[in-house]
Formats: sequence, structure tokens, C-alpha cells
Amino acid sequence: MITFLTILVVIGMVATLGTLFAGMLGLTKGDGNPQRSNKLMQWRVILQGVTLVLFTLLLFAMRH
Repeated sequence: MITFLTILVVIGMVATLGTLFAGMLGLTKGDGNPQRSNKLMQWRVILQGVTLVLFTLLLFAMRH
């Protein structure tokens, strides 16, 4: 269980980081689509929240 949660947390962190970079890259481009960048930032917040929940579950699993 701990290994599975650890893998999910790492995947969540990488997905959050990738979404963050994709959104920032879109924002720095002058010709970028602002709607796409906004959607990517929304996804970043969602992925970050899911990753934090998984991390919390991992901490509780390691505690017991």
C-alpha cells in the first residue's frame, strides 16, 4: 500500500509540474491562447490538490 501511494504521489507531482510548465510557457508567449493557459492553470490546481490528498494518505499509512 505504501509503495502504491508513493508511486501515485510521484506521478501526481510530475503531472503537476508538467502542467505548471505548460501553463507558464503559454503565458510567456505573446501569441499564446489565454483560454488554454487558464485551463492548464485550473488543471494544475486540481492535480496539486489530488497530490496533497495522496501525500496525506501516504503519511497516515506510514504512521500505522
